[in-house]
Amino acid sequence: MDEELTNECNTAKVVTENKEKIEILLKATGNAPILKTKKWMVEKEKTVASINDFLRKLLKLEPSDSLFLYVNQAFAPSPDQTMKNLYDCYNTDGRLVLHYCKTQAWG
Repeated sequence: MDEELTNECNTAKVVTENKEKIEILLKATGNAPILKTKKWMVEKEKTVASINDFLRKLLKLEPSDSLFLYVNQAFAPSPDQTMKNLYDCYNTDGRLVLHYCKTQAWG
């Protein structure tokens, strides 16, 4: 009986952990440096601002450097927008595509 509960709990935990993260694809645009790793798993509750900060560290940008993020080459989401909201509305093939650049590219 105890073994059944443990297995069910472990399975539920794994399923829950997988559902709490989504796949994002970071694509360079314009003069932005290309990342070695383009696919990332992020927590759904992360905001655009936190992804921007993460990307700034990866690209080793100075605080004075600009960085723009766009969803599906269409629009720049607000910094307080969550990945879950963007994913629910704009995911493509099960992942959210974010384009980044150092100069303004779209809308």
